[in-house]
Amino acid sequence: MTKNDTAGSNVSVRAGSEPTADLTREGVTEISKELRHLLADVFALYVKTKNFHWHMSGVHFRDYHLLLDEHADQIFAMADDVAERTRKIGGNTLRSIGDIAKHQRLRDNDRESFSPKNMLIELRTDNRELTRFLRLAHEICEEHNDVATASLIENWIDQTERRSWFLSEIVSGQ
Repeated sequence: MTKNDTAGSNVSVRAGSEPTADLTREGVTEISKELRHLLADVFALYVKTKNFHWHMSGVHFRDYHLLLDEHADQIFAMADDVAERTRKIGGNTLRSIGDIAKHQRLRDNDRESFSPKNMLIELRTDNRELTRFLRLAHEICEEHNDVATASLIENWIDQTERRSWFLSEIVSGQ
């Protein structure tokens, strides 16, 4: 495994791997670094969404419980796509819970008691923040002419904005 220094942090790129298509080694390093952060954020959002799904209560329990389960399934599917794309371009991805914690930007929520409305507000905020991170990753892909990753990110942005929209509509109606 080789180490490349990008913006002050060590980023692993597979030794002996050839970048996909015409991506430069620098492009692979920068895109992989950003995808690693995205993957950590996606896992953090997945766990938080499942946490709130499991601990939902109140008069809208069934609706919110099912909605968050649907959201969690979508987020989990995104995780696999992010990791596989990272590997396709020649980068390394996350390897452990500790690695996730080291790279995530979204905050965990370990509170034992949290109202349904506050759960939904926090998930809306996190989805909006994830959208912002996805847009930043898209910019990096554009800089390196990685249209395949940029195209995937566009779909993830759409999915994430849809989750934000649903959560916003629910919260504004309460």
